Amino acid sequence: MAPDTPATSDASAPPPSPALVRRATVGASVGSVVEWFDVALYGYLAVVIGEVFFESSSPTAALLSSFAVFGSAFIVRPLGGIVFGAIGDRIGRRKVLAAVILTASGATFLIGLLPGYATIGILAPVLLVILRLVQGFSAGGEMGGASAFVAEYAPRERRGYLVSFVEMGCILGFLLGASTVLVMNAVLSESQMHEWGWRIPFLVAGPLGAVGLYIRSRLEETPEFTALRAQGRVRKNPLKETLVRHWRAVLIVAGFALFQNVAIYVILTYVPTHLSVTLGFSALLGSVSAVVMMAVLCALIPVTGLLSDRVGRRPVLLFSCVTSLLLGVPLFLGMQTGSAVLAVACHVLLGILLSFFLGPVLAAANELFSTDVRYGGFSLGYNVSVSLFGGTAPFVVTLLVAETGFAASPGIYLAAAAVVTGIVVLSVRETAPARARGPQLS
Repeated sequence: MAPDTPATSDASAPPPSPALVRRATVGASVGSVVEWFDVALYGYLAVVIGEVFFESSSPTAALLSSFAVFGSAFIVRPLGGIVFGAIGDRIGRRKVLAAVILTASGATFLIGLLPGYATIGILAPVLLVILRLVQGFSAGGEMGGASAFVAEYAPRERRGYLVSFVEMGCILGFLLGASTVLVMNAVLSESQMHEWGWRIPFLVAGPLGAVGLYIRSRLEETPEFTALRAQGRVRKNPLKETLVRHWRAVLIVAGFALFQNVAIYVILTYVPTHLSVTLGFSALLGSVSAVVMMAVLCALIPVTGLLSDRVGRRPVLLFSCVTSLLLGVPLFLGMQTGSAVLAVACHVLLGILLSFFLGPVLAAANELFSTDVRYGGFSLGYNVSVSLFGGTAPFVVTLLVAETGFAASPGIYLAAAAVVTGIVVLSVRETAPARARGPQLS
């Protein structure tokens, strides 16, 4: 997993202080919490949103329509990655990250104000799609910018550990969204949730976004980009440079992101709905299962990131792919035994397997690029894969279950993604400083 060219840095500049590194890591990660809270809400309220915004007598048809809108946001993710990535590689990471969080939170807040189908008819799902597209466009600039920001501050020997906090921030956003929905389901009746309760989490995105914007606006630009700018080596057309000289790294990132996002959106977004709609458990159990699983996942991501600094990125990534291939279907079969305890345990085990991928993957991806094209190069590869395989995953597995009648179909889809990404991981060289050979991100 060696980069196409060495990273650009200022060898004469002193390294940032530990306090500055901590501040950069916390700032980027907190912003990711807010961004992915916005993204996650829709998934966890998919059943309610389907019934509020779509006219259908079939619960499955309404759910499929809701997940189709969920997937629509991912159509524009690559465009958002290209635009924000190119700007971030020209003017710096900090300002772009502030714009990203402002756009996402504003769109989420407006979804909370939308009238439903019963009030304005077909205009309701149309406006919902527009706001989801805005969300998706802004999300296209989040992961690449936040992870590059931390990677360019982190000491080489601790990069896997520190960059993993950005991924943990993503999962914390999902956890915050799931916890909010869990509380709403616990204190409100089903009719109250459908009438007005579902709006509250979306409206909360407004003040959360303001907090995230404040934190990110106070961060300093990364030392590597500052040095790049001082040396006059900022690219006038970083996208062209990426496509001409770094296309292989873009494809590798897309390969990493295939399993990463299929697994995230199946395990975090789809399974809670699967437990209630397909397997007949209560919506409350689905929410509880999601919260427990994500709490475990968040605790393990920094551990596996640290592990990748010690033993290398490849072994940790491959462990996740191989175990997901072997255990994906059996764990989904375990969910349908009728035992609530076993269903939750299988969900948690899926999260544990995923943690071994999420810990090192962002560091591994950022180490493929030099500073002048890192934001855009990562964002392009990552978001093309997310658009094709991540956002569509809940819709695809819902359709698979409906068409085949095999409730463990999502496990097959997860295993197939693990095979493809595992082959990609095997095809590239190690980049963890303790194990790597060749040029490295400085």
